[in-house]
Amino acid sequence: MRLERTVPKEALEAIRAPFAGAGTLLETPVLQPLALLLDLAGEAMRPRLFVVQAEGGEEAALRPDFTIPIARAHIAQSQQEGGVADGRYCYEGKAFRAAGGSARAEEFLQLGLEVYGGADAVAVDAEILSRAWKAAAAGGRSDLTLVLGDVSLFAALVEDMGLEPALAARLKRAFNRPRLLSAELNPVTGAQEAPQSRLAGLLGGLGESEAVALLEEVWSLAGVSPVGGRPTAEIARRLAGRGGEGARARLSEDQIGRVRAFLSIEDAPAIALGALAGLGGARLDARLGDWRRRLALLTEAGVSLEGARFGAGFGRAFGYYDGALFEVRSAALGADRPLAAGGRYDGLVTRLGGKASGAAGCMVRPARAFVGGGE
Repeated sequence: MRLERTVPKEALEAIRAPFAGAGTLLETPVLQPLALLLDLAGEAMRPRLFVVQAEGGEEAALRPDFTIPIARAHIAQSQQEGGVADGRYCYEGKAFRAAGGSARAEEFLQLGLEVYGGADAVAVDAEILSRAWKAAAAGGRSDLTLVLGDVSLFAALVEDMGLEPALAARLKRAFNRPRLLSAELNPVTGAQEAPQSRLAGLLGGLGESEAVALLEEVWSLAGVSPVGGRPTAEIARRLAGRGGEGARARLSEDQIGRVRAFLSIEDAPAIALGALAGLGGARLDARLGDWRRRLALLTEAGVSLEGARFGAGFGRAFGYYDGALFEVRSAALGADRPLAAGGRYDGLVTRLGGKASGAAGCMVRPARAFVGGGE
């Protein structure tokens, strides 16, 4: 496993400084439930997780990030305090990623801020991004750039198009999943892939116990067993949900053109927002208005937007993000090793069983931010 170089005390203090007083310092368990991580972060994270056998036989993973652990701790704390939805937490500790693709296994220091609630979501986003930017810049690098995006813009575009509900839901799920999105935007390919949904359609017509029995029988006949920590009942429910979508409604040529035009937009923030304005309707326009205010707040906070890029198709590997996104990158390290990153995930708390609230956060990797890190 690759270990990061130690960041000198003075440099680490400078990187920590922008988060001073921003929230309560919170510690979280290193072991996290594997099935929960896969369900919330997305299957793309599976190859990067260190899986271990926890007490009681359940599979767990070394935390790959702090967002889900902090969210779980926030829910537990808020329930003890009578269901309070607001909370601000700073964190600092080790996270772990297994080798996956071209990436190497690593253990690394991560620090950041997670904010739950807040009456003004746009202001919270700007605050979090500005603190992350200043922390990354405190490491001494002079080649930083900011990359921006927003998952909710694509959702707003889809809603403005007035699609059949099942198609709209399917299209939203496909965002930032190249293979699925390609199937939606290439009708011939998509039609060829449709038979893959037959099992889901069959399960959708069965009761849960029958669906579980059928899956177990299929696995038995194939001589395989499910892995990854997901119970059979959960797999059956997820497949049945997909099968319940009914007929595979398709995008029209005009709609495909609008989606392709949307995804192709990547430019300086102000220019990108202007290009997006003509593609949607009221929902997309409202989101774009939020972004214009967000950019103004960032400028007021001293965040440099010179060289910043806004990508309409930009997303992050963690599947729980559902709003604004950002990464702070260094030309020396490249796009696949951001110094800082974060965004908004309003739906995460309710998916974990907590009281609905806005949620946004960020992380900074000090060893990458430190100009002498040489990573």
